[in-house]
Amino acid sequence: MTHIIGSIDEITDRYDAFFCDVWGVLHNGRSAYAEAYQALQRLRAAGKSVILVTNVPKPRATIPPQLDRSGVPRDAWDAIVTSGDAIRAELSARAPGPMYRIGPYEYDRALWEGLGLAEAPLDQAKFVAISGLNRDDETPADYAEILRQARARDLDMLCANPDIVVQWGDRMIWCAGAIARDYAALGGRVIMAGKPYVPIYDLACRELEALRSVKRERILCIGDGIPTDIAGANAQGLDCLFIASGMHGEALWTEGEVDADKMQMAFAQENVRADYAMTALR
Repeated sequence: MTHIIGSIDEITDRYDAFFCDVWGVLHNGRSAYAEAYQALQRLRAAGKSVILVTNVPKPRATIPPQLDRSGVPRDAWDAIVTSGDAIRAELSARAPGPMYRIGPYEYDRALWEGLGLAEAPLDQAKFVAISGLNRDDETPADYAEILRQARARDLDMLCANPDIVVQWGDRMIWCAGAIARDYAALGGRVIMAGKPYVPIYDLACRELEALRSVKRERILCIGDGIPTDIAGANAQGLDCLFIASGMHGEALWTEGEVDADKMQMAFAQENVRADYAMTALR
């Protein structure tokens, strides 16, 4: 049974550490949610540890300035791990490639730097690497022919962001995970390291261990992504708090509150469960 709660304070005493998602929970890609970062500040003031765990396809060093611009204060978290960090080991192991790269290079430049990977046209590449769609106005359908050609050559796809969509201001934009999903549907081999996959949780646990020793039953995962945040927590045997907004908007609400029936239907579609749920982190 998922317990619907109104405040993180209701369960704070049960946990010593929190693995918290970023996009859709702390900010919408443009501006921070004050109640959410204030909740994390309260946790840290109570002696808890907060690790931000995000599927952003960039190394962690690039994230604090982004959070600064969004308005998330630095005393709301102790450490950050990213899908970009988690996938770089896989990318580096394939140097010098060459790779066929998909994604906005300038925006994700830090992901590729220092890996020693060369780029090549699709018909000469040894694998495909994707950080996102090339433009925000594109859809997965725009990549159907590229995927068909890559599958014909039996190329692996390394995906730096397993998210399907992400909230950007008042709209949703497609992420690399949508392309990876379509490639897998064609029978292509996809390699991912962000949520819900093991490598990013291993990174988070190592960051936490550097701060303090915490039993796994005293860790709570927080996120709005059912196939990423919630499925990942379930696979790791970690408790989780589902934020029923973010990528879902208000689709799982009724009269401003979490609609338990709609939420459970959404969980059933992905075969997952959550210990707690809130409309938004506060």
